[in-house]
Amino acid sequence: MTRIVVCGAAGRMGRTLVTLVAQNSAATLAGAVEAAGNPALGKDAGELAGLGPLGVQITDDFAALASPDAVALDFTNAAAALDHLRTAVQRGTPIVIGSTGFNATQQAELDALAPQTRAVVASNMSVGISVLQRLVGEAARLLGRDFDTEIVEIHHKMKVDAPSGTALTLGRTVAEATGRSLAHDAVYGREGIVGARKPNELGIIALRGGDVIGDHTVIFAGMGERIELTHRAQSRDCLARGALRAALWLVGQPVGRYGMSDVLGLR
Repeated sequence: MTRIVVCGAAGRMGRTLVTLVAQNSAATLAGAVEAAGNPALGKDAGELAGLGPLGVQITDDFAALASPDAVALDFTNAAAALDHLRTAVQRGTPIVIGSTGFNATQQAELDALAPQTRAVVASNMSVGISVLQRLVGEAARLLGRDFDTEIVEIHHKMKVDAPSGTALTLGRTVAEATGRSLAHDAVYGREGIVGARKPNELGIIALRGGDVIGDHTVIFAGMGERIELTHRAQSRDCLARGALRAALWLVGQPVGRYGMSDVLGLR
């Protein structure tokens, strides 16, 4: 069985991952990690997830659990994920990173470190989002710049980063397919007298409210017609199931950085 260490084990995604690992005959929970000072430290990860005791206590010492034969699943935050990645590189630990919200400096460090171990890095681990990204790229190539592209996402009110990492990934997919630059052409919301839409604009709008898990819609608007491609996450299970699938796949891969398209064979 594949040994799994869940980082962020007391969070909503972490508890879901603990549950799925416990229920999967191909995996076993080898460790559970939380930040220093978290009230869940010392508690049984299974009990916290509502499963009953699993004999795995939540610790703040990831380094003590990191090893080449255990895959880390990280759904924490940008700073913690980078810290875990640094340790993973030092220990030769394979790691799946689903954390988002990296600033430019953090992203540069992630990009430099991830290829030095076995790493799957994705802004969204769901299988459906991976397929959506593929469809969006193909649609953008076929429609070209004659169709205006707008991306709309909505998440729960507790999400701290905006727009979502997934929306940015979809934006990059459109930009790459049409020879544009997300950094140069993206427009994040509009207000006031902004003038007519520029031909190269990639609009990205973030909505926040309630307990929405995450919806993403990519709109291709032409003259007299439009295409809308939408993915709706109905529960966090889709993210967790994709992450666990990535972890089970990663153990057999050589050192390098991968994405969900590699895990699913979509390249």
